[in-house]
Formats: sequence, structure tokens, C-alpha cells
Amino acid sequence: MENALIIGASGGIGSAVAAELKDRGVNVTGLSRSGDGLDVTEESSVERHLGALDGPFDLVFCATGALEIDGAAPEKTIKRLEPEAMRDQFMLNAVGPALVLKHAIRLVPRKEAAVMAVLSARVGSIGDNGIGGWYSYRTAKAAVNQVVHTAAVEFARSHRHLSCVALHPGTVETRFTADYQDTHPTVTPERAAARLCDVFERLGPEHTGGFYDYAFEEIPW
Repeated sequence: MENALIIGASGGIGSAVAAELKDRGVNVTGLSRSGDGLDVTEESSVERHLGALDGPFDLVFCATGALEIDGAAPEKTIKRLEPEAMRDQFMLNAVGPALVLKHAIRLVPRKEAAVMAVLSARVGSIGDNGIGGWYSYRTAKAAVNQVVHTAAVEFARSHRHLSCVALHPGTVETRFTADYQDTHPTVTPERAAARLCDVFERLGPEHTGGFYDYAFEEIPW
């Protein structure tokens, strides 16, 4: 990798990945809401910010997302499901990355190896769901997995050397997971970033459309 574009570069995972890539000698361009005013839920914002870039980038990583939005915690029961909270989850965790893929593909080289990766979560796996709950977050992540897989099918026609994937980073110690770390093993953002960058370096076109974790193990849909 020589040039990377990180969307969500001010977040816990995004900033750590940016720092790790720089340590590995990669040129990093970062965009975020807090730093640049990029709102991934608004297409005009995505189009304006990505349209101002020239590229090419051999890595585009969308690290945006949130477990809680406006204080709406993951639902333990469907009785707690609120339509507005579910819409917010879909806008940020599914529509946002879809818009990034839509407007970032022009920045990716057509004839050279490249990676487009979207931050997902294991709880978005339907096959791996054995405990239920977390309706809005789960379904939004399942939706973004479908977006990634579908985009990978399309992009393979014009970008034969591209790997477009969904990635699960593990439970990372950020402010978004602070209330949920007691039930899941956690890693620091720096450790998560190092593992994700190792995955970036191993990805090839044969992996496009896949859903992988931090150890490069495939996750069931």
C-alpha cells in the first residue's frame, strides 16, 4: 500500500488505523465529521468531500459507525424497538458506507491491486446470531454487509484487482463500547488497528465480497 483514504479518521478505530498505516510508510488522507464536516448520511456532503480528492488510493477504509446514537442503547427485546432509532442506525451504519463506496470507487485504480474495506461487526452475521437482541444495530450491520457484497460483484467487472470487503475489528476500547466491555474481551484501538492493517496487506481480489474478522477468519453471513 502506498496511499490510503480513511473515512472516519477522527474516531477511535479510524485514527488508530491512520497512525498505524503512517508507521508502515503509507501516505494517509483522512476525512471525518469532526475534523472536516463530512456527514456520511448526507450524499451532498459525501459527494463534495470525495469529489475534491484526486487519488488514486490503493486503500479506502470506511471506519464510520456507532453502537449508540443519541443515547439509544441496543435493544434487549423487540418491545424496546423504536423506529427513529432504527432509522438512525441504518443511515449511519448502512447508508453512510454505501454512499462512501458509491463516490469513492472513482478514486481506486482500475488496473492495480487495491482494497476497499468497510467496518462491520460480527453481530451483523445472521448465521452467527445465537443470542438475539440488538435489533437495530444488528440489522444495520447485516444491511451494510449486503451492500459490500453487492458492490464487490459490480466492482469486479471494472476493477479486476480490487478486494471489497466487510471487516469485524473485535470489541475495541472506544467510547462507543465503554458500557459493553465487561461481557466481551477487548483490545486497545492500537492493537485493533495493527490487526486490521495486517488483514489489509493479505487481501487479494480472490477475497472480494467477503466478511472477515481481525484474524482474517471468514465470518458466516
